[in-house]
Amino acid sequence: MSIGAIDTSRIEAMVAQLKTAAARASPAHANPVGDNALQARQATGAVDFQSVLKTSLDQVNQVQLQSQHLAQRFEMGDSNVSLSDAMISLQKSSIALQQTIQVRNKLVSAYQEIMAMGV
Repeated sequence: MSIGAIDTSRIEAMVAQLKTAAARASPAHANPVGDNALQARQATGAVDFQSVLKTSLDQVNQVQLQSQHLAQRFEMGDSNVSLSDAMISLQKSSIALQQTIQVRNKLVSAYQEIMAMGV
């Protein structure tokens, strides 16, 4: 499912990866040899977190640039751009930014939780 320009399935995949990492960091999974083998197997089929994050941020940036361009065209008097189109575009970019901020907050919270776990 895609909301605005951000693919929510990618966000869900990131959260699942964080939960998996948290589960591996728990004392019940203290076998380092087994964990390394598990990490190697999961890394081959897993999506690269950095590329997913960069793609999502690029999409939000693109939505913002497009809405800004549309608003400028309206301000310049372009008859092909209506006020409602410009306002809807600006609202979409605002929602995409707010969603990105909320995802960032959740990731920071998850990171802090993982770092607070006992090893």
